[in-house]
Amino acid sequence: MKILKTYLLLASATLLLTGFNWGFGSDPCKEALEIAGTLHTIRDNTQMRQAEAKIITQCPNGPAAHFVNALQLERMGNFDNAIEEYRRALQQLPSFARASGNLGLLYAQKGMNDEASVELARGLASIQNPHYHKALARIFVSQKVYPLAVYHYTEAGRVLTTDSSVFIGLAEVFTALNQPDKALEGYLRALSADPASAQAHIGIAAYHLQRGELDKALEQLKRGEVAAPQNREIHLMLGDMYKKRGDAKLADYHLLLGGKGRPAPESNKPAVIQDGLSAVDREIVNLKASIKEHPEDTLSYEKLGHIYRAAGKDAEAIDAYREAAHRNSTNSDLYLNLGSLYEKKGQTDEAVVAYKRAISVNPANAEAHLRLGEIRFARGLFQDAAEQYSAFLKLRPESPDIHLKLGRIYSKNREGDLAIASYSFVLAYSPNDGDANREIAALYAKKGESEKALLHYKKALAIQKNDAEARNALISIYVKNKQYDEIMILLKETVELNPDDSVNHYKLGLIYDFKKEYGNAEVSYKKAVELKPDNARALNALGRLYMKTDRLPEAKETLEAAKKADPTLEETAVLLNNIRNEFNPEPRKITKGKKGKAKKSLKSKKSSKSKKSVKTKPASAKGAPVNKGKTAPAQKEKP
Repeated sequence: MKILKTYLLLASATLLLTGFNWGFGSDPCKEALEIAGTLHTIRDNTQMRQAEAKIITQCPNGPAAHFVNALQLERMGNFDNAIEEYRRALQQLPSFARASGNLGLLYAQKGMNDEASVELARGLASIQNPHYHKALARIFVSQKVYPLAVYHYTEAGRVLTTDSSVFIGLAEVFTALNQPDKALEGYLRALSADPASAQAHIGIAAYHLQRGELDKALEQLKRGEVAAPQNREIHLMLGDMYKKRGDAKLADYHLLLGGKGRPAPESNKPAVIQDGLSAVDREIVNLKASIKEHPEDTLSYEKLGHIYRAAGKDAEAIDAYREAAHRNSTNSDLYLNLGSLYEKKGQTDEAVVAYKRAISVNPANAEAHLRLGEIRFARGLFQDAAEQYSAFLKLRPESPDIHLKLGRIYSKNREGDLAIASYSFVLAYSPNDGDANREIAALYAKKGESEKALLHYKKALAIQKNDAEARNALISIYVKNKQYDEIMILLKETVELNPDDSVNHYKLGLIYDFKKEYGNAEVSYKKAVELKPDNARALNALGRLYMKTDRLPEAKETLEAAKKADPTLEETAVLLNNIRNEFNPEPRKITKGKKGKAKKSLKSKKSSKSKKSVKTKPASAKGAPVNKGKTAPAQKEKP
């Protein structure tokens, strides 16, 4: 029995120290739900289709299948039927958090705020999905419940670091709360997430106008004009500012692009009505007339391109910009605008040429460096992308999103120190960036700096409790360091986050088992079996525990159930054999005894012959008579 207990302890230690990726017997509907829970992480369309097809095949009438049907209907724009499918999924499984959250998003989209609030809250009770937070924040803004709106926008912003609308929403809430400095911070983060965000440019300009900083406001609006040339509000603000500064020509030009052409004198009104031209069309006619008179005037082509671009006439804008480019325009922003129009049309090679020319004319054109870097990154030319991002960051260092991209490039190129420097800048600006914390932790772990890795993995997990990658990495470090108390804390949290997951209860039971807390281990194993009766490994572990605590009948029954659930488990067979030997020890001894006697008998005969041979030869040699009697007692074999 002592040998058996030693074996059981060794088996527990082996299971614990060989990782946590243990498989179980298959339950099609359970597996379908597990796959459904990972769909939001799949980015490849082919993989997504395969995963969805597998879910429907495995459990065609289950909640996961209804969930997949809802997703597919939602992608097709059939929102009403998608809502019905989400409802069916929830009828079968009310605790299906992702179905609740997605249903809440659709309710919010249809303006059903009360229903949306309920479902989004249910989703967030189990899943910290940033999109659910964002939708709830908007609902609370509409209800003017600003403190809750701030909370949910903040939570959304922890993950959606590149979604400018989150930070714009947060800035608008702070504006409503009369906290302009915090509003400015929100607009700056929005601009960092999306340099082309017109609302961010307008918000920052409005902040400076409120403080009487007219030059800063004008500079911000100029940047906004380049980033979003079709935004009428930016042009109207520029028109008003130039008007106040006494620059009538520029004021008229921007008011024209903003849809408010300069009022014509009374005597001219009939003429405008007669020719049927709008103010924009009239300006186009005038510019074309000017070009006809002065065909080498690049400025007229540039203005014509700006007007076409603001009006959404991209083809005409490209033609006008190209004419200016052929005449060697020295306006870097013209090439920037031309490149953005090419990108919009999918003519990426032409866009690259335009951005390069914008940089050659003005190396300080940050937007051109950024756009060129983005194209290089998308094409997998990471070294070229890194060069352009670095040039952009020299001009606009407070851009954490670009530092994050640069850090990922350095990490991919195995330039660990440079990657850590980039991630550190991101965290200095945005310490609650979960991705940056997790990714810098992985770099520290590779360098063997476990303490720093632990610090950032813990931070990532504090930001997002559902961060499975950070949680598994922490467990791996703790297992390596034999920090079993810390492993237990993490697994307890995992069980709390996913109380219906049999696997997590089984893993927690293993830790209790290893620490010889057999009572707690038994509770965890039993819970795992309760949630999944054919969980072979949990049944095996529970049977092994019963053997350790000398409850052999219960052990035998439980191990038989484990064997039935998975006949291939070798340890179960070994443990059952040990139990049978414990119950029936005597027959085994008898069997060994018979074999032993047979062997001894054979040896005895051989020994006897050998001894006779040894005795006869010396006696014959000496001439003494051969002793044919019994051997002396001292030479007899011991029984």
